[in-house]
Amino acid sequence: MPAKLLTGAPVAENIKSDVRLRVESLALEGIRPGLAAVLVGDDPASHVYVSSKVKACEELGLYSEKHLLPATTSVEELLDLVQSLNSNEFIDGILVQIPLPPQIHARTILDAVSPDKDVDGFSPVNVGRLVAGRDTLVSCTPAGIIELLDFYSIPITGKHAVVVGRSDIVGKPMALLLLHRSATVTICHSKTHDLAAIVQDADILVAAIGKPGLIRSEMIRPKGVVIDVGVNRVSDKAEIERLFQGDERKRRLDVIDRRGFTLVGDVESEGALDRASAYTPVPGGVGPLTIAMLMKNTVRAAQLRRKISKGAL
Repeated sequence: MPAKLLTGAPVAENIKSDVRLRVESLALEGIRPGLAAVLVGDDPASHVYVSSKVKACEELGLYSEKHLLPATTSVEELLDLVQSLNSNEFIDGILVQIPLPPQIHARTILDAVSPDKDVDGFSPVNVGRLVAGRDTLVSCTPAGIIELLDFYSIPITGKHAVVVGRSDIVGKPMALLLLHRSATVTICHSKTHDLAAIVQDADILVAAIGKPGLIRSEMIRPKGVVIDVGVNRVSDKAEIERLFQGDERKRRLDVIDRRGFTLVGDVESEGALDRASAYTPVPGGVGPLTIAMLMKNTVRAAQLRRKISKGAL
């Protein structure tokens, strides 16, 4: 029996529905959560991402601002903008879109964002609160994965969760969130010895290392749950020949012919479908959750700043 597909769209809609109701409730108290998106330069993908986030704010009733700065912006100019947004009472969340131009070190800017408005969950203060198990703003993708597991009634307590990847954005916070839900957690990375043996023992596998098809079919535990966070652009047809078979291989090759690339996860998808009990497809799995969780974090930031606990998300 093939794995159950854990698609992200219904989970994202559920999150957005909760956000919309909370925004309506806060409006009765004269509060409208606000998000400021900051984009420096002309990266086309970044413009698409920021526009989609601003559009989501409009759909859910949040206030939003979009700050577009030229690629020649200096560190000092960007820091001045961040500081002004930190002190702006109408702004509850600040999003600085990455990547930034080479003259600006991203960590310098991200560290300047007030922890209370850090809706990306990148601040060392918020990371420290997460480690301590305190109420805080958490990185959107791993927080969304927990929402997905709950939505599909996948148990976490007592399970062996293996996280492949140790990034500050996904791997580390993912491991902590699973640990706080009483999973036994193993973190693997590029230097891990005998990765296959560890992955094969995973009740819940979260692959977030950014390497197409790194997790091969035989590495997946039969009836395990596979969460594929990888979103890799692949244009090499030989790579597609390696990763896919039959009709799916043909479909993927056709996609490359049409647009020059196809999106591939960190897990061999056909192996996951054959061996796992549940699997997030790429695309269509984890991806839709990130913007929904950004909206949720913005509302939570508004509540936390005002010390509102009633009806908290």
